[in-house]
Amino acid sequence: MSLLTQEHELARKTAREFAEKYVDPIVRKMDRENYYPRETIRDAGELGILTPTVPAEYGGGGGDLRTAVVVLEELGRISGGFSLLVEALGILFADAVNKHASKRQKEEILPKIASGEKIGAFALSEPCCGSDAAAIQTAAVRRGGEWVINGHKMWITNGHYADYYLVAARTGPREARHKAITVFLLKRSNCVETSQIEVMGVRGTGTAEVKFNNCAASDDDIVGEVNGGWKVIVDTLNVGRTAISGVAVGIARGAFEEALKWARNRELFDRKLIEFQNTQFELAEMYASIETARTLAYYAAYLYDINSPGFLIMSHVAKLQTARIAVDVTRRAVQIEGGFGYSKESKAEMFYRDAKILEIGEGTNEVMKYVIYKLIEKGQ
Repeated sequence: MSLLTQEHELARKTAREFAEKYVDPIVRKMDRENYYPRETIRDAGELGILTPTVPAEYGGGGGDLRTAVVVLEELGRISGGFSLLVEALGILFADAVNKHASKRQKEEILPKIASGEKIGAFALSEPCCGSDAAAIQTAAVRRGGEWVINGHKMWITNGHYADYYLVAARTGPREARHKAITVFLLKRSNCVETSQIEVMGVRGTGTAEVKFNNCAASDDDIVGEVNGGWKVIVDTLNVGRTAISGVAVGIARGAFEEALKWARNRELFDRKLIEFQNTQFELAEMYASIETARTLAYYAAYLYDINSPGFLIMSHVAKLQTARIAVDVTRRAVQIEGGFGYSKESKAEMFYRDAKILEIGEGTNEVMKYVIYKLIEKGQ
């Protein structure tokens, strides 16, 4: 049984052609200058691949999670940074708004996000709390008929350029942990202060430190219910962990293709590098790993699309294994290229740096293993 349909393959074709035509020319600029590709984001919006799971009525691609995984894979094959940017905007922000926001919020914001006219960011992590999201300290206090939000977020993809933020804030005592968190949909204003962060890989994603200083919000800005934000956060992260698996597959594929091309052309000891059995074995290992990662990502997305209870554990399995595979494949690609692979001229070097975030962002490898074991004990 194929996990993908003709519609998914059509989405793949569209994303691949877009990536090769519009993303490839700016890859180096994004990486070297930390350049945020505002115009290319709008171009992606015109094709519906910026928000692949948002309904067409709001200007999105109208696809399922497998569509998103395939799109992110094809983007990641050219640029890990652009793919991650789209994943954070299209899944962590737009998909979450589509699933959990009010009709008014969706009608007001989603068309602007889907077209690329406006940028959205998912603001959860803090200096104190990355893996332990239930310990966040950003607070929303009720004052004079409105909510006043103060806090400090870190590592927010698209955060430096965002026009809207999904902000997780504490609306009760810290000891209540996840039971006292509310998600707000905030429009950027003078109360928001951002500082771009210089990151190792996936550069050009607008990753930022974001501070909220006495930001006012009304009850209409709440996504879901007061103190019901944990459900929004967990659902968003579970979907995101499958989506980012597509980014991982793409990065691994991009590095593999670079290494294969290099091996076919590089000459040493009067032979082509690819004629050495060790090189052939390395490439075979890389290819096998990529196909394993791809199957895991597609299968996790498939389980979500059919509303299977097996999705929860598989989303974490896919996130854990595809991240590991992406790091390993890109490492092997650099090794095959030797000294050139260690230079900034090598795309394998860029992919290697891009891959590392996959073992950290949206849940570290350690958190994935912790959750997987808890689910095993529950019999899932």
